[in-house]
Amino acid sequence: MKLSEIKNQLKNLTQIAFQLPNGELVPSHFHVTEVGKITKHFIDCGGVVRTEEVVNFQLWEANDYDHRLQPEKLVHIIELSEAKLQIPDLEIEVEYQMKETIGKFGLDFDGTNFQLKSKLTDCLAKDNCGIPPEKLKVKIGEWKPKETSCCTPDSGCC
Repeated sequence: MKLSEIKNQLKNLTQIAFQLPNGELVPSHFHVTEVGKITKHFIDCGGVVRTEEVVNFQLWEANDYDHRLQPEKLVHIIELSEAKLQIPDLEIEVEYQMKETIGKFGLDFDGTNFQLKSKLTDCLAKDNCGIPPEKLKVKIGEWKPKETSCCTPDSGCC
């Protein structure tokens, strides 16, 4: 989800809820303690230099149980961040404190809640570092050979 998308969704909401991948909701007294632009400049294992940019939201909860961030306030925080930090319309990454470490999530919206989507690591240079492509997994009883138009016994190609 990009910044423009979250602002559009927030304008239609009366309350904000973030849902973790396991279905639990982030407690409603959360704070958005940071909005920032993160630039990652790196080299992949194939030797290609890359740059990635995302907007980072940090969600945090404290003992402030009376606090409820309103949609208009979050739109204001986002717009202030865009202006002060010169943030373009980037994809959003959300940080949230899990039990032992900070979790990083992608963001989506299901019409009611903002969905924190699990992120996965990946090799960006599979063709350069010798990792074989994943093989298609098929149950033996379901496998059917591909039909071909040549090299049948009567085709004359053999």
